[in-house]
Amino acid sequence: MVHPRPDWKARPPRRPATILNKAPDRIVVHHTSTPNSPDTSLEHAYRLSRDIQRFHMDARGWDDTGQQLTISRGGIVMEGRNRSLRAIRSGKLVLGAQALNHNSHTIGIENEGTYGSEDPPDALWSALVEVCAWLCVRYDLHPAAAIVGHRDLTDTDCPGDRLYALLPDLRSDVALRLSSPDALAVAEDEGPPPGLLGDPPFTEPASRSSRPGTASRRPDAEGLSLPRSLKGFPRTKRAH
Repeated sequence: MVHPRPDWKARPPRRPATILNKAPDRIVVHHTSTPNSPDTSLEHAYRLSRDIQRFHMDARGWDDTGQQLTISRGGIVMEGRNRSLRAIRSGKLVLGAQALNHNSHTIGIENEGTYGSEDPPDALWSALVEVCAWLCVRYDLHPAAAIVGHRDLTDTDCPGDRLYALLPDLRSDVALRLSSPDALAVAEDEGPPPGLLGDPPFTEPASRSSRPGTASRRPDAEGLSLPRSLKGFPRTKRAH
C-alpha cells in the first residue's frame, strides 16, 4: 500500500507540482541520514514524512517535499511530493527536487535511515524492491539500467556506502520480481503490484503560504540534502 499525502497529514504545497508529460529514465535511491530507528509503526512513518516536508519547505524554502516517494524502516511506503501518485498512475513524472540538475528525468525514493555501514532492515528492503518493480512496470524501465544511487548523479554520499553497494542486489531482486506471474498481470491490468494501492483522486487543499536528511559533501540546491512489504519474496543473499 502506498499511503497518499492526506494519510500522513501533509501540508499544502506552496503551489501544485509540475507534471511532465513523459516518463523518468532513472529511479534514484536515497537515504535520509537519520538515526536507524527501531520504531516501525505507522505513526512513526507519518511523522517522518511530516519532518521531511517541514525541513524542505521551512529550511530549504522549497514548494514541497523534494522526493516523490518515501519508505520507512518498517517498510511503509508514502507519497512524497504532491501529485506524485497521480503522475505515476498516468505514466508521467512529477518534477521533484531530489537530484540536482537531474530532476527533469528522474524519480526519487527516500529510504529512512543511515546506511554508511549498516544494511537496511528487511521490511524496508522488501518494500524498496516492490516499489522499484512497480515503477519499472509503470514506466517500462529495465532495473539494470534504471536503478541508480543519488551519488551517481550528484556529489553526495547518499545513499550511504552500504546501501550503494547493495544496488546490484536491488537490481537483481527487482528483475526477479518482474519475472513473476503477478508482475505480468500488473503490466496487463495497468495497476500497481499486490500490496500497493492506487492513489485516490487528487484533492490537495488550496495553496498557502528533528531535521532529517541526506549526508552530502556539498549542499544541493535542488537535492534532498537531508543531514521490504512483499512477504515471501526470494531475496538475493547479501554479503556482509
